[in-house]
Amino acid sequence: MSDIKKRLLEFLGLVNVVKSHNLDWQVNNQAQLLDLSKQKALAKKQLTIELTKKNAELAHDLELLKARQAAQLTLLKTRCAEDIKDYREYLTALEQLKTLTKNSFSYLPEPIALTIYHHAKTLLNQMWEADDFDEKIKLEAELLKFLTTVTEEAQVCDRPTTAKSLPENTLKLIKSDSL
Repeated sequence: MSDIKKRLLEFLGLVNVVKSHNLDWQVNNQAQLLDLSKQKALAKKQLTIELTKKNAELAHDLELLKARQAAQLTLLKTRCAEDIKDYREYLTALEQLKTLTKNSFSYLPEPIALTIYHHAKTLLNQMWEADDFDEKIKLEAELLKFLTTVTEEAQVCDRPTTAKSLPENTLKLIKSDSL
């Protein structure tokens, strides 16, 4: 047993030496450990401050984005409302054109007058639904040309000296557009 006791005492001595060295190291490096602890706490505090600042900036940016999008949405709604109003006015004008055509060409069969109206309405819808600006302008010019032709022929037909005739130029435009 004495051998075990001796070894145990050697082991405990070794442990005491390691503890002593560890304690000496901690005493010698206490200032550095304290400094590292302070730096760690300071870095943690700075990180918290930086994160708070970033959160505030992001919240601000988000509010600006929401305000900008709300303004854009209001503008878009206003434009859409104006577009709908304009479209309704166009349809009313086309209804008047249909009435003008029926009155000016009273002898004209109803399907032909309706075809003229329908063609004008189709041109209007194509113009309205065109996404490409150049295409929209082209279709607008086409609609304008068609409406001008219908109106001119209706005015010529209204003259008392004019013989009953078909709106040939209008019908040619319809035919050329359908090709």
